Amino acid sequence: MWVLLRGGHPLRILLPLRGEWMCRRGLPRSLVPGPPRRRYRKEALPALDVPVLPVTTTEIRQYLRARGIPFQDGHSCLRAPSPFLGASQLKDQTGATSSYTLYINKTTGRFLCMSSLAEGSWEDFQASVEGQGDGAGEGILFSEAPLAEDSKEVLRIWDRAVPLWELPEPEEAQLARVMFGITKLTDDTFKRFSVRYLRPARSLVFPWFSPGGLELRGLKLLGAESHRNGVCYVETTIPRPGAYHNLFGLSLIGRRDVEVVLTSREFDSMALSQCTGLPTLTLPRGIACLPPALLPYLEQFRRVVLWLGDDLRSWEAAKLFARKLNPKRCSLVRPGDQQPRPLEALNQGLNLSRILRTALPAWHKSIVSFRQLREEVLGELSNVEQAAGVRWSRFPDLNRLLKGHRKGELTVFTGPTGSGKTTFISEYALDLCTQGVNTLWGSFEISNVRLARVMLTQFAVGRLEEQLDKYDEWADRFEDLPLYFMTFHGHQNIRTVIETMQHAVYVYDICHVIIDNLQFMMGHEQLSLDRIAAQDYIVGAFRKFATDSNCHVTLVIHPRKEDDDKELQTASIFGSAKDFEPA
Repeated sequence: MWVLLRGGHPLRILLPLRGEWMCRRGLPRSLVPGPPRRRYRKEALPALDVPVLPVTTTEIRQYLRARGIPFQDGHSCLRAPSPFLGASQLKDQTGATSSYTLYINKTTGRFLCMSSLAEGSWEDFQASVEGQGDGAGEGILFSEAPLAEDSKEVLRIWDRAVPLWELPEPEEAQLARVMFGITKLTDDTFKRFSVRYLRPARSLVFPWFSPGGLELRGLKLLGAESHRNGVCYVETTIPRPGAYHNLFGLSLIGRRDVEVVLTSREFDSMALSQCTGLPTLTLPRGIACLPPALLPYLEQFRRVVLWLGDDLRSWEAAKLFARKLNPKRCSLVRPGDQQPRPLEALNQGLNLSRILRTALPAWHKSIVSFRQLREEVLGELSNVEQAAGVRWSRFPDLNRLLKGHRKGELTVFTGPTGSGKTTFISEYALDLCTQGVNTLWGSFEISNVRLARVMLTQFAVGRLEEQLDKYDEWADRFEDLPLYFMTFHGHQNIRTVIETMQHAVYVYDICHVIIDNLQFMMGHEQLSLDRIAAQDYIVGAFRKFATDSNCHVTLVIHPRKEDDDKELQTASIFGSAKDFEPA
């Protein structure tokens, strides 16, 4: 028998993207390049048993000061002179010295040089600085260009695509505009953003240009497919989603621009640019994730407005992304009937500039009044199903009992040894992950290889050991899921685990963490000889993390031994620590 114990607080929780927008999985293996930028590489370090935890901002500042490296404090990064540039590269187009081109992320320590496109970890930067100081090897810069097959595919598609206004038959161009709901976007807007149309696939093609607009790095294809309930829009990216870091519209941003509007879809950016003339950018993965690798490109803006969509999940994503970008400079457009997403606002004849002026500041004091909350309360009352959370597609009984999977809550899952807790939880988590819930697995009892094999089998809904010829196909699709694994195994310290979870929330926008299981953290806590007190402390730490990070935590706990005819209860977990079953 299984028991689910659930605790939470009333937060606004959201459903996945609407059904008409999808992301195509399982591109061919030839379309799996690395991101087309240069990386800094030194000699390979030995693999570690546990992940390297990020440094703190204080440690980064102390190191730079100790090495005599000047730096400037930014919104989410520190700016410093780049050690990867020669003297001739330190001047900008106006001839002025512009050496502060190295951006160091305050949370992770990763760096990116905007001029040379060198990037790497904090350890890489330290090795470079210390190598220059003592005459040791400085490492090398190497170009990580897309795979040859991928580059050919990008160029082949781009060359075959044509501007909408150059289609030989005006009726075809008008049909495409109607099909994608973009009849009010002008030809000048399509020219400005260099958007083309691929006739054989009936897809619009959005380019990924380098910041200077000189290099074509990749493409996003948006196709329209007919379904019984209407039109379904399918996105395909080259390279694959994990390596597609295109801030659509970045090549149009000027160096003096200080305000930008972030959207989750390319059409929204085009509509905003057409109606307001403001700089706009589209996040590469919509509301699913804001990769920290993109933060240096947003440092120049003193004000960032997030207008990500018209539902509760978009609103939650906007608040989460604002925390990464520094909420003091962020404003959020709240979803509402009179404030739909930008393209819909254009189609309805609404004033987009007026809607932007209603954007709410993301930063506020610790105490708020109901006046500041009333619109959010109305949003929950008018979207009861979305507020209930992400519903499981394979477990209708869970939907009936729990209504949905919500952020900021803690679920305790228990059952006797051998009852299938891990197998069920992997299916339970995989159901949510396939709906776009970014998931982090902490499997302390079984290895990640074994867990991944179980989940891949569940994902393929079949025994792959009997059809190995299909392994690559399913593995490619499984690889594109927003699924990550901690490398811990066996007993671990709770503080180390929490720090790793916090890092994952920042870097990968994790919404769901699974801990299997709590007993593997009990032995490291020396807080008390009383196991009840130690367990309460650990559960409290995970509950605090769920609240502070607005992330759902599913915690697997072994119960104490009970008679076979006795049902498990709360006391089976929290009542006594005696006779716990071995992990």
